[in-house]
Amino acid sequence: MSRIGKSPVSIPEGVDVKIEDGVVTVKGKLGELTQNFSDVDIKLEENEVILERGSDHKDHRAKHGLYRALIQNMVEGVSQGFTKELELVGVGYRASNQGQKLDIAVGFSHNIVIDLAPEVKVETVSEKGKNPIIKLTSHDKQLVGQVAAKIRSFRKPEPYKGKGIKFVGEQIRRKAGKSA
Repeated sequence: MSRIGKSPVSIPEGVDVKIEDGVVTVKGKLGELTQNFSDVDIKLEENEVILERGSDHKDHRAKHGLYRALIQNMVEGVSQGFTKELELVGVGYRASNQGQKLDIAVGFSHNIVIDLAPEVKVETVSEKGKNPIIKLTSHDKQLVGQVAAKIRSFRKPEPYKGKGIKFVGEQIRRKAGKSA
């Protein structure tokens, strides 16, 4: 039995959960998320969502904990939201935004301009003497992670000087340079 799948998902105040034919809809103050689930029986009891699998088939066992974690992320997203912060490390690296357009300069001959999805709110922080920071906020954990990974992929941190776009708090494995 999946240890994660066995534990119920508690629903906080102000969050509404509907279950119809394997489709779970979670609505809260930050937005609404819908996901289709199969192979697992989902029940709503009082302020908890309980997942039970139909059999001990390998596929059903694998999806039991996954679906519980997805529902937990949906509930947490519409009530609190998720935030990812990216840091631009390097001389002359800059970031600015105008609405949903993010403009980053990371050492190429041209700036990279990205149109972000309307569900993702972007904010750039540039302080003198500190690296620029890009803050991404959304109620959809999967979407905010995908957007952050896309931005990071434009200039991944390199191991010799540590220059590039990295997550705040991420440790970069550094290598020694040439030994003369």
